[in-house]
Amino acid sequence: MVKDFEAVLKGKYPGKAHAKRVVDQIRKAKPDANGVIYLEARMTKLQEDNDSPEPFRQRRFFYYLTGCNAADCSFAYDIQSAKSILFIPPIDPDEVVWSGLPLNIDDALSKYDVDEVKFTTEVNATLSHLAKQNANSTVFAMANQVSDNVTFLDFGDKDFETVKAAIEVSRVIKDEFEVAMIQKANHIASHAHRAVIDRAKTAATEQELYATFLERCVSHAAPEMPYHPILAAGRAAATLHYVDNNASLSGKQNVLIDAGCEWNNYASDITRTFPLSSKFTKESREIYDIVLRMQKECTELIKGGMLWDDLHLHAHKVAIEGLLALGILKGSVQEILDARTSAAFFPHGLGHHLGMDTHDTGGNPNPKDKDRLFRYLRLRGHVPAGAVVTVEPGVYFCDFIIKPYLSDPIHSKFIDSAVLDKYWDVGGVRIEDNVYVTENGYENLTTAIKEVNEVEAAATRV
Repeated sequence: MVKDFEAVLKGKYPGKAHAKRVVDQIRKAKPDANGVIYLEARMTKLQEDNDSPEPFRQRRFFYYLTGCNAADCSFAYDIQSAKSILFIPPIDPDEVVWSGLPLNIDDALSKYDVDEVKFTTEVNATLSHLAKQNANSTVFAMANQVSDNVTFLDFGDKDFETVKAAIEVSRVIKDEFEVAMIQKANHIASHAHRAVIDRAKTAATEQELYATFLERCVSHAAPEMPYHPILAAGRAAATLHYVDNNASLSGKQNVLIDAGCEWNNYASDITRTFPLSSKFTKESREIYDIVLRMQKECTELIKGGMLWDDLHLHAHKVAIEGLLALGILKGSVQEILDARTSAAFFPHGLGHHLGMDTHDTGGNPNPKDKDRLFRYLRLRGHVPAGAVVTVEPGVYFCDFIIKPYLSDPIHSKFIDSAVLDKYWDVGGVRIEDNVYVTENGYENLTTAIKEVNEVEAAATRV
């Protein structure tokens, strides 16, 4: 883990190192590959029936090789010479009137990890020149992400598939700078989570808590959200991707907050559950203890090369043991596990890769898996050292999911509905941290509080 992420972030985003890593991946598929990688940034696009632009979100593949978060740019990387060229839009005097001066060539060269900066008016001439340097050179680009005015006529071959796959593989293992960016995003979002607990002491609606989270992130220079934040009170916490964020807090036991922020396109993804009074209710505390144990035990098992499927299976075993102890489930751990009855209470995967996307590349999910315990996992297979993953177990009481199990004799024999009835108002509990995988263990990048005594102390009204 990066000990002083702020110091690391004073440097440049390592675009050239990323480009070399991508070339290595390309050459695994095509050993004799030579030519040029060509990528484009997201282009400015107006909203339908409106003269304002759509909200900008940089193409992650472009950012990975450039660190550039500006629209309407292009990038070329000459594989043979390892030379990188960033193309920026030329100055448009009419646009300057409205938006001010854009980044100039000297500033861009100083800011980004590239060898040369040119204007986008020079893209075709530059590509033609690079193509002619090597006989039978290939241009590696991404399908449907090349502007109509860009031509590849001088290249011997055009490949619109290989570079995307190469970048997806390369993104799985994070370097020091990327880990620092994820740590920064965690640092800010963790403060925002604490602010939400404080606001809940006087707030009347989920919407106020939502606004509090956004305010903290924006005020710390992290205005972009990697996903729509979830602020779910009471039974709404049983909806995994709850989006309303506007219900009353009155009469609810807990709030589940699943919310992160982005730091220069790198995401944090943190979930916490806290009581709306100073203490968890008896039932809420029982479920919270189960989920916290699931999370801690699974995190302790993390190390480079581990099989994520095994970790997910362990989480289910812990959940079953906990629910058996409460009397919600009955029977033996192995019987319940074999029947997959625990999926009624823990229906989603244990976690996923994290990076520039919340559900980052390299997860290899299998949504067609016939085993309901693994069907919704966004991460399958072995996890390498250098990856960043989320660990987010949960236990939920969603009647839409559980009631079909109660009417199915295969599962109903393992569920005590009379005991279950005491827990519906808990809604759901999820606890999620962002974890950097090392050769022999892990480093937890998330600092938001989760121990019961800390959470209850923070939730106590003074």
